[in-house]
Amino acid sequence: MSFLLRHSRKLVLAPLVALPLLFAPLAVQATPATPTEMSLYTRIGALNVCISRSAGVEFDKSVAIAGETVARVIEGQHQSQIQQVGNKALTIEELRKGSINSVVLGSAELCPKQVPPEVLKKVQDALKQLGGKGAPAPK
Repeated sequence: MSFLLRHSRKLVLAPLVALPLLFAPLAVQATPATPTEMSLYTRIGALNVCISRSAGVEFDKSVAIAGETVARVIEGQHQSQIQQVGNKALTIEELRKGSINSVVLGSAELCPKQVPPEVLKKVQDALKQLGGKGAPAPK
């Protein structure tokens, strides 16, 4: 009898035993999200917008999904707290709004061609008012 036949039951059962571990919630970090973590989350969300836009997904839908993802990561990993905001836990709506804004800003920086011109113009104007250079113009 071959090795595979003798151990086939173990090979089939092993993934089933490990399956609950894949779906177990991640351990919650008690600390608020740091500026470095927020930068990473924003960049990941913006990259998701760039990729989904390249695949033909509508801008608003792409930003909403990426923003929701970032908001849920902050909620789950940092108990809805962001170091730059203070010790207050933010509501999911506050997290969504901030995450969507961050994702739009990041998308304007990473893939300006994938951002609608009117949105890119609003981003550039907002950044100029804050004293920044503005987002790059699409090439």
